[in-house]
Amino acid sequence: MARFNGMTSRLLSFPNPVNEKAARVVAATVFVLAAVTLATSTYWLLLPLAYGFLARTLTGPTLSPLGRVASQVVAPRLGPPRYVPGPPKRFAQAIGALLSCAAALLALAFGLHTAADVLLAMLLVAAGLEAAFALCLGCRLFALAMRAGLVPERVCVECADLSRRLAA
Repeated sequence: MARFNGMTSRLLSFPNPVNEKAARVVAATVFVLAAVTLATSTYWLLLPLAYGFLARTLTGPTLSPLGRVASQVVAPRLGPPRYVPGPPKRFAQAIGALLSCAAALLALAFGLHTAADVLLAMLLVAAGLEAAFALCLGCRLFALAMRAGLVPERVCVECADLSRRLAA
């Protein structure tokens, strides 16, 4: 039983730190998929998009084909890794999961395409900022939540230590 619990905890763990280059590759792919979905109204594409966000939220790249390719194939070819704290990235993936699942439900189950398009546009903006400028909106929200005391400092000690981040 202990072996099973150890395997489960590894499976459901999120990497910390995260290679920002891999995160940006994922964001670029999400940007393209969201843009294609918006441009073509091919709403079934929301299903792999939502799955990817859920998988990455729960396990990092472990159960996400896109996450695995980004972290194991593409990012290593982009030069040395640039590490950033994992908890804010996981929070950002969770927001993406919420938006993409809600968009899929709205579009596919209820036919509310305009509402789904609004959520997709939000994803498109966030993914575009991350991919192009390494500006993670979910990470910024995470930092605000930490400052407001909604996220305990122990969740991300590195996030709370601004002096270490600024020195890097």
